[in-house]
Amino acid sequence: MYKFFVTANQMKDNIVEIQGEDVNHIKNVLRLGLDEKIDICDLETSTNCLCKIIELDNKYIKCEIIDKLESKSEPKTYLHIFQGIPKAEKMETIIQKTTEIGASEITPVAMNRCVVKLEAKHIDKKILRWQKIAEVAAKQSKRDKIPLVNPPINIKNIYEKLEDYDIVLVAYESEENYNIKSALEEVKAKMLLKIAVIVGPEGGIEEKEIELLKSFGGKIITLGKRILRTETAPIVLSSIIMYEFDEMV
Repeated sequence: MYKFFVTANQMKDNIVEIQGEDVNHIKNVLRLGLDEKIDICDLETSTNCLCKIIELDNKYIKCEIIDKLESKSEPKTYLHIFQGIPKAEKMETIIQKTTEIGASEITPVAMNRCVVKLEAKHIDKKILRWQKIAEVAAKQSKRDKIPLVNPPINIKNIYEKLEDYDIVLVAYESEENYNIKSALEEVKAKMLLKIAVIVGPEGGIEEKEIELLKSFGGKIITLGKRILRTETAPIVLSSIIMYEFDEMV
């Protein structure tokens, strides 16, 4: 069953009105018709409803709520990916896959070894595209929330974002001993964890940046004996974290 997101002002009494790009997608791509059923999720409350299409228009689609659906797709662990800005297609892959796995928030980070330097005039357009990728991935994976994709920040200012997290994990290829399992053991007893993960760009994280992240409370970890690509590391980290906290079993 297909899933779509709406805001509270699109729901009134027992009727939901779908607007925007989803109208064309439902009518012309999926070719859904009257009386067909879809899953609609209220973005503000994460409430899922089984709905039946009752009216098709070029500007809107009206649906009748049939029943409330129980959903357990959202992880209890809040995972924030801080990603050193890679080339465009790699960032899109990271957003898509970590959304599917369960990430709650993604922030691009400008680091010294970033190959890509985002121009200020293009940032708004980039964020809109990245946020759309997160939305599509959230629909496909039956999430109840769309992860937030933030505007890029400089690594020097990253401390402003890290204060509220139970643990901050920094993947670093030169670390040999302290691994993610050991780091997670330190916080495993806590409930409703907030975890931040920091991954470098194609060129990795510079040593002076590692020292900076240590001063901000970052735990420097190894991901094993093999060096992972920048687009692979956040996917591996997200998967391990979700598994360790029983989110994938």
